[in-house]
Amino acid sequence: MAQVLVYGHRSSLAPRRAALSAAIHGAVMEALDYPPEKRFHRFIPLEDEDFLHPPDRGEDYTIVEISLFEGRTEATRRRLIQELFARLENEVGIAPHSVEITLTETPRANWGIRGQNAADLSLGYRVDR
Repeated sequence: MAQVLVYGHRSSLAPRRAALSAAIHGAVMEALDYPPEKRFHRFIPLEDEDFLHPPDRGEDYTIVEISLFEGRTEATRRRLIQELFARLENEVGIAPHSVEITLTETPRANWGIRGQNAADLSLGYRVDR
């Protein structure tokens, strides 16, 4: 499972929402061998006064936070981060300098999905590589 939050300036985020979603999901599918139908993205457009950051990050400054089931190797997590940087630059036009990514892993038992504890679900994909 991967839940994605994307924060950015409203003026930059809104017109790029579809491209951002496609780039992020492509990276997640590639790096995590994730099923195409499992896209869970939320976009948080912020007004300039609500999104403070160093000026050198620019108007394209974007934060991507991904919550994941624990179990993936460090190499897999590193691959996901590199895929995200590459795709956001190549497919969306956001320079890596203007992107920050956070991966947060939690035990499956800490998730509730479709009325069940995630530890009791058959996922159809692996989280241990």
